[in-house]
Amino acid sequence: MTSSDDWTLIEEVTEYETPWYDAGYDRLEQPDGSEKRYYWAELPPAVVVVARVDGSLLEAVDGERTDGTAGDDATDEDHLLFVEQYRPTIRETHLELPAGIVEDGESYTTAAARELEEETGFRPSSTALLQEYAVATGVLRHDRAIVYAEGLELGRRELDSNEFLEVRTVPVSRALERAREQPANDSTMSALLLAAEDGLL
Repeated sequence: MTSSDDWTLIEEVTEYETPWYDAGYDRLEQPDGSEKRYYWAELPPAVVVVARVDGSLLEAVDGERTDGTAGDDATDEDHLLFVEQYRPTIRETHLELPAGIVEDGESYTTAAARELEEETGFRPSSTALLQEYAVATGVLRHDRAIVYAEGLELGRRELDSNEFLEVRTVPVSRALERAREQPANDSTMSALLLAAEDGLL
């Protein structure tokens, strides 16, 4: 089994920079003495929010559930907040948990509270960091965190210029099942699986 001491960095090259990420390669001497380029893209850290909202609060907002059904059972159980948006990169519309970039100087929990309010209009009174992890380590330099939010209150929605989102909610008992429906995405499924493993769903 090799360790980092068995690899020698010969050079690091940034080939291009964009407003969203930088990309380039490292030229390395491998443990067997050969050389190889390893390409990477570097993104700022991001946070995904598992936000639990009381059914009675949803009823107070619009009198119906927003998971596609309405009726007298709107307050039967808590819901999770989702956003539905078109992803131009893959040309698909996805139902996802609220998420966003962590700004300079922010903690993951602070970023989660900010992103949640900006995207959905709900402000949490309590947040907890569930997990921080590296994403797609074969090609990305990118860390992501999962934050659980509850005690939601009405705040102020403020979308970025490139955000065209519809707020949706799904009953807690159906959230993971719904997230696994196609088209599915990694950040939403992994966040819900971690929350379920921690007994929060």
